Amino acid sequence: MQPLARLMRPASIAVVGGGTWCAAVVEGCRRIGFAGPVWPVHPTRPEIAGLPAFASVAALPEAPDAVFIGVNRAASIEVLGALSAMGAGGAVCFASGFRESTSETGDGAALEAALVAAAGPMRILGPNCYGFLNLLDGASLWPDQHGAERGTRGVAIVTQSSNLALNLTMQARGLPLAYVVTVGNQAQSGLPEIAETLLEDPRVTALGLHVEGVGHLPAFIAMAARARALGKPVVILKSGSSEGARAAALSHTGSLAGNDAGAGALFDRLGMARVRTPAEMVEALKLLHAIGPLSSTRIGVLSSSGGEAGIIADMVEHRALDCPPLTQTQRDGLRAALGPKVALANPLDYHTYIWGDRDALARVFAAMLAPHIAIGVAILDFPRPDRCDAAAWEIVIEACADAMAATGKPMAILSSLTETMPEATAKAMMARGVVPLAGFAEGLAALEAAARLGQVPGQGHRAGDPLVPGPEPVNARLLTEAQAKALLAEHGVPVPRRALAASPTEAAEAAARIGFPVVLKALGVAHKTEAGAIALNLSDAPAVAAAAARMGGAEFLVEEMVDGSVAEVLVGILRDPAHGFVLTLGAGGVLTEVLADTTSLLLPVRADDIDAALDRLRIAPLLRGYRGRPAADRAGLIAAILAVQDCAMAHAATLLELEINPLIATPDRAVAVDALIQLGERP
Repeated sequence: MQPLARLMRPASIAVVGGGTWCAAVVEGCRRIGFAGPVWPVHPTRPEIAGLPAFASVAALPEAPDAVFIGVNRAASIEVLGALSAMGAGGAVCFASGFRESTSETGDGAALEAALVAAAGPMRILGPNCYGFLNLLDGASLWPDQHGAERGTRGVAIVTQSSNLALNLTMQARGLPLAYVVTVGNQAQSGLPEIAETLLEDPRVTALGLHVEGVGHLPAFIAMAARARALGKPVVILKSGSSEGARAAALSHTGSLAGNDAGAGALFDRLGMARVRTPAEMVEALKLLHAIGPLSSTRIGVLSSSGGEAGIIADMVEHRALDCPPLTQTQRDGLRAALGPKVALANPLDYHTYIWGDRDALARVFAAMLAPHIAIGVAILDFPRPDRCDAAAWEIVIEACADAMAATGKPMAILSSLTETMPEATAKAMMARGVVPLAGFAEGLAALEAAARLGQVPGQGHRAGDPLVPGPEPVNARLLTEAQAKALLAEHGVPVPRRALAASPTEAAEAAARIGFPVVLKALGVAHKTEAGAIALNLSDAPAVAAAAARMGGAEFLVEEMVDGSVAEVLVGILRDPAHGFVLTLGAGGVLTEVLADTTSLLLPVRADDIDAALDRLRIAPLLRGYRGRPAADRAGLIAAILAVQDCAMAHAATLLELEINPLIATPDRAVAVDALIQLGERP
């Protein structure tokens, strides 16, 4: 297979077809200043968009590096075959009606296979693909208008949505774009390979990905590893839910974790910063392009308005960001610059006493930029350039640049509204090294993303690559609770002393051997509490026999009653073919659905990963010992969860889901008192 770089960085371009989209490609190359030849191809028209047309691909003067194919789906296959035969570098297949429309056309999948076969070793983007913009070299294989402009370095954006790509080119936030690439159906060239090709360009500073699904998981993992090796941050916008993820109806894990948990856990594991909106992606990429990841979550916020400072303080509370209290050194520096009338805090309302005094503003900003602060954030909204004069506001940009020079710390200017950060102002700020962040919500999301990426070397991928699931098992079967616990115990998971019984009399006898109090369960019921198939704290043999008679089951499980609970923990593992094996930890027992308190990781994990995940739960104070109550045996709890992982990984080829709910954490042990395991067979 030929390298993608020839297609993405072409020296010559051909455009096949005569529709308005083909004329737009020719005009787009002219407008963006493409330096190489552009050769239109059409069998009957003498010219396209002012350039002479060649009658066929075979008539071209040489094999082009990149081709935009704007003909129908059947003709696209023929054109691709001719291009491949002459040694072209690659092509954008614009036509639709392939695999994405199989249910409508009936032959879409077959035609897509024929398209790939016709291309042979030549690279293709699509089909059903808008193409790409290379803003560094001035190549525009793009069938529409766009709002991007040439540059010498910038961020690359790869998206599964052509319309989203078009919209992102229209951003007016000062983000320097290097590439914008749409991937279409990814019939041959997948998003991970395209992204990795762009990352290899030294002029690319950061990567933004919009994905509906990660596609080939090993390739996605490899791309992420290459990004880390190159030191280029990745911001990801995930839409939709994974088609491959199992939303298991049997377990609590399936309903609580949801289809999106695997995606989030994967991006965390690979050291990618996830955002929720296109605007957040633009702001995060802008920040990362300008200064890279942040050293910590600690920010210093400054405003001339108490109202703005209060709003930001409230918003930071809901983000993984921190406005730490001022140190004495910060207070001394601020007091010297501001005088006695200003209340000192972070966020700081520095009032308007020093407005218009560049030196005083710079000294205030520099005083906030203490060594422990990752970035200073000055709140400022600029006047409308069409109605107002913003000259008096420019001094804040200059003061930020002065403070950066004095401290070596980065600064951003954050506007409350998007429209109060004009594009020309944002570009001027970028040129000075001051980051323009447009909109409170988007700006804080960008800061959070950059802080997350700054923590990757310490926590992002310590346990190695995620475990990639093999083929989906078939013939699924649910183990009984007794079978599930026996399997878990083989791998070191602590379980209660237990015995099976086939009648109420046998259950009473087993309970006497185990020792009272005991728990009695009717086997073969998934949610025992709701079905009345469990009885707790039975203190004598008659109580056990009576409870068994009421349940009316054919088989019973008698177990020791585990007491001394500090907290009940849910431990679940789901097979997610799209992302890996998802480990979910959360509040267990009767609080599982009430609190919906969960966090998810991808297998394999290490003890410190589990330790950090437990601290993210709302029940973390209970595990640490809340209001004088005993703390859980933390080491025992983590060891039990690692043993659950061992069981899952040993049976990875056939495991569909595994859940312990609850794993009871006591001051001296952790015990799995209920378990569900669903296994299949190798296909």
